Amino acid sequence: MKTFKIEGGHQLKGEIQPQGAKNEALQILCAVLLTPEKITIHNIPDIVDINKLISLLKKLGVKIEKLSQGSYSFQADEVNIDYLQSEAFKEDGRGLRGSIMIVGPLLGRFGKGYIPKPGGDKIGRRRLDTHFEGFIKLGATFRYNREDHFYGVEAEELQGTYMLLDEASVTGTANIVMAAVFAKGTTSIYNAACEPYLQQLCKMLNRMGAKITGIGSNLLNIEGVERLGGTTHTMLPDMIEIGSWIGLAAMTKSELTIKNVSWDDLGQIPDVFRKLGITVERQGDDIHIPSHSDGYEIQSFIDGSILTIADAPWPGFTPDLLSIILVVATQARGSVLVHQKMFESRLFFVDKLIDMGAKIILCDPHRATVIGHDFKSTLKATTMTSPDIRAGISLLIAALSAEGTSTIHNIEQIDRGYERIDERLRAIGAHIERI
Repeated sequence: MKTFKIEGGHQLKGEIQPQGAKNEALQILCAVLLTPEKITIHNIPDIVDINKLISLLKKLGVKIEKLSQGSYSFQADEVNIDYLQSEAFKEDGRGLRGSIMIVGPLLGRFGKGYIPKPGGDKIGRRRLDTHFEGFIKLGATFRYNREDHFYGVEAEELQGTYMLLDEASVTGTANIVMAAVFAKGTTSIYNAACEPYLQQLCKMLNRMGAKITGIGSNLLNIEGVERLGGTTHTMLPDMIEIGSWIGLAAMTKSELTIKNVSWDDLGQIPDVFRKLGITVERQGDDIHIPSHSDGYEIQSFIDGSILTIADAPWPGFTPDLLSIILVVATQARGSVLVHQKMFESRLFFVDKLIDMGAKIILCDPHRATVIGHDFKSTLKATTMTSPDIRAGISLLIAALSAEGTSTIHNIEQIDRGYERIDERLRAIGAHIERI
């Protein structure tokens, strides 16, 4: 088990470039299975989860060439469908939540797709029903082997249809879209996810020859086509990492510039941090965070009641940043209620923050009230273990702001979502060591 050793209490300064978006990459990389032609993708993040997916595609027979750092070409002209039935695939697919995303393109192009029950973060129940119900509505036959938790869908020919999704699942929508591009006739998906990463996928598919309209709305219409061709695609910057750096700057009273953030794709993120009293300045396509030497004050609602920050499907606030919001609030002036609606176990890391001296009341698995210290009492260094990617980065931010030397174990969880994070933090003045 790898560990970070962090000496907190130091101000940081400089510029930081966000990595390519992890959640976009999980969709885009699976889309290479839709065509035998070459696809070139730029700004791929060098992180554990994405590298696992690239390895899985290689084992499926996809020809992969690394062109430069973050840039690869993919050609799926000799896909080994038999690998999907192997014991090796059952083991390889189980270790990555994003492996579910190969099912849609395989079903659409080859008429069959299989996946073992995927792993990923321990943040509560994450259903796959939306994915498979969508495939069934397109005409696929579903089967599930309870003994080894193996899912499968098969179809002679997919048929376009109308469907109302039970939830606006991002991965579910993407998976169904990738299957539906080859369905006969027109598919309409209502209550579709519409976040920027899904828009990126749909735009890429259209460049490949798909016919998708309604991009950016919650109603997608997909007219089936016979085949798709190659293209070139560049990932957006990772909005979760951008939010993490905003929180880090505020907590450490640091002046930071976050470069090339694609402002128009950030949605509510800048405004939610502003509600915590953090100054978020737009400079071209960069974000500048000045040093908050006098702290930051949480706003109240118009009627004076305590501010509540909750997650919701896009264009609501992303659940992946609520743990960052919670940590940042521990040093604000005022109080805030953080309401994590979408995952029931994501707030359980707050006991580590309480050990560090934070004033947090965990109301239930979904809600926590944070009473800010206003920097009058700093967090204290401690030893902790990262339970998942987003809690891990939140604990890292807390440690960088705390007095003393903290230790974070199980940092493989952080590495799953953040590229060379210790090197990049040292470049702006952080005292962090990988052991």
